[in-house]
Amino acid sequence: MKKLRVFPALITLTLACALISSAQSQTDSAHAIVLHAARLLDVENGRISKPGEVLVQGERIVEVGSKVAHPAGAEIIDLGDSTLLPGLIDAHVHLFLHPGAEDLQTVEESVPQRTIVATLAARADLMAGFTAERDMGTEGAGSADTAVRNAIDQGLVPGPRLRISGNAIDILGGHEDANRYNPAQHVLSNATYANNPAELVTAIREQVKEGADFIKIYETGPDIVRDGRFSTTYQYTEAELKAAIEEAARSGKRVAVHATGEPGTLYAARAGVVSIDHANQLSDETMRLMRDKQIFAVPTFTIFEYFSEHNDSAEQRAHDRQMLDLHAIEFRKQLAAGVPMAVGSDVGPFPHGTQARDLELMVKYGMPPLATLQADLLNGAKLLGWQGQIGELKPGYFADVIAVPGDPIQDITVLQKVSFVMKGGVVYRK
Repeated sequence: MKKLRVFPALITLTLACALISSAQSQTDSAHAIVLHAARLLDVENGRISKPGEVLVQGERIVEVGSKVAHPAGAEIIDLGDSTLLPGLIDAHVHLFLHPGAEDLQTVEESVPQRTIVATLAARADLMAGFTAERDMGTEGAGSADTAVRNAIDQGLVPGPRLRISGNAIDILGGHEDANRYNPAQHVLSNATYANNPAELVTAIREQVKEGADFIKIYETGPDIVRDGRFSTTYQYTEAELKAAIEEAARSGKRVAVHATGEPGTLYAARAGVVSIDHANQLSDETMRLMRDKQIFAVPTFTIFEYFSEHNDSAEQRAHDRQMLDLHAIEFRKQLAAGVPMAVGSDVGPFPHGTQARDLELMVKYGMPPLATLQADLLNGAKLLGWQGQIGELKPGYFADVIAVPGDPIQDITVLQKVSFVMKGGVVYRK
């Protein structure tokens, strides 16, 4: 994704912004819109209404049902043989990454270029029906995601509602520290260094100052599969994580961790993180704590599948396939143990806008379609701190609405075929 690819996309983005500005001006006048479709999904109760209608006034939902009021002058949008449901939520994205050599992107591409690419990624995700996302680290672009979030919020560029973390936090020699390069070249880490509680506090204060909504910490890495057994190294002790969580909480923020296995996952659960992302391996004690404390696991299956099919060497692809197979086995154990789930894809290393695949994989590996949708929408809203605002079609909620063909409770793959996208009462795709 170099210059010749970025500039044509910018033309598309400029045209999209002009359309959005026009749509925004319509919304600002608070005119009414009635969405009509053959079906409407009640996510909480798992019921399908036939037909389904949603009355939107400004950026909010006013009424939902098989038949709603049609105010004089309301715009009627008939979506035909489709199902209305809330906009999708991806709780683990990387807007500042694109397919290709991930480590080289931070070396070869400037932060301004990566920021432009991030706005295009945000647009692609929105057009695929993802109206809210959690950006899990800019991978070396510092607090540039603050600018992307703010531009979206101000209506300057199209994109999902964002919760952003800025740079993730890592130890010296940790998961994102350019460990394969010649040390004499001083290649920068893709994360912010913090090697003890005092440095964690300093890093968190800096990120909060620069606009972070939450804190992302790398708790494990590297991951190894040997003789069919998974293992990984922890990076922070339980006490260090507690210090980070206490400092984040002082500013009303929460901490999410990249943590693939024990004992790092146990340290994170004991410390009280909000989510354990990837969660390849969880001990019985970790699963119990996550259930009792309502700490979300975010499995990110799609990234494992993608690497198992696209890594350069056959040896690495086989390793990644083994990782995915073990992850699927552990996922079933986690479901049986009552670990709360949210949906996050780790999109970025694979193409933005394709991450509905993650919901398909969660179903494939043992979660019923309705439970998967509830994990995405109800749990996703809680994880992003927007419960009562998004994730359901209810009066007073933001008018984040998508339409898909068929019934997603019967066939989860229809989420790959989004035909209509509204966010905050503005139609972005029709």
